[in-house]
Amino acid sequence: MEDFIEIYTDGAASGNPGPGGYGIVMLYKKHRKEMSAGFKYTTNNRMELMGVIVALESIKDREIKVKIYSDSKYVVDAINKNWILGWRKKGFVNKANVDLWQRFLKIYDFRWHEFIWVKGHASNKENNRCDELAVAASKQSNLPEDIGYGVNTAGLL
Repeated sequence: MEDFIEIYTDGAASGNPGPGGYGIVMLYKKHRKEMSAGFKYTTNNRMELMGVIVALESIKDREIKVKIYSDSKYVVDAINKNWILGWRKKGFVNKANVDLWQRFLKIYDFRWHEFIWVKGHASNKENNRCDELAVAASKQSNLPEDIGYGVNTAGLL
């Protein structure tokens, strides 16, 4: 039986842009971990991508397979359709969320990471839980700034 970590992520932003957050559920064998965080002013796409990044960064064993489930076509298609490689090759010219995509590329490994799209707000229990976590995180008081929001120029990080 293949050994792998399952990661479910979701992002939310009220107003888009507006207060936002991400939610993560990680499953490995009998272990379950939930994480979330919110930001004062951000976008849904940034929070979708941030959830994936934070989850992948939290994995200690970089050679264990990971299945990432997301309802974000933006994130899943960027990986599965290799858009991210073209964006990087062209220096991320006129692309949003450059800071996060560069951060993602530092931890992404196509040999170990599989991206799977799931329909949002449907019957996927873990995706629904991530949505709850993301929305709750976006509603917290004293949210920090999303420092990279609005920075679209490659090479800043």
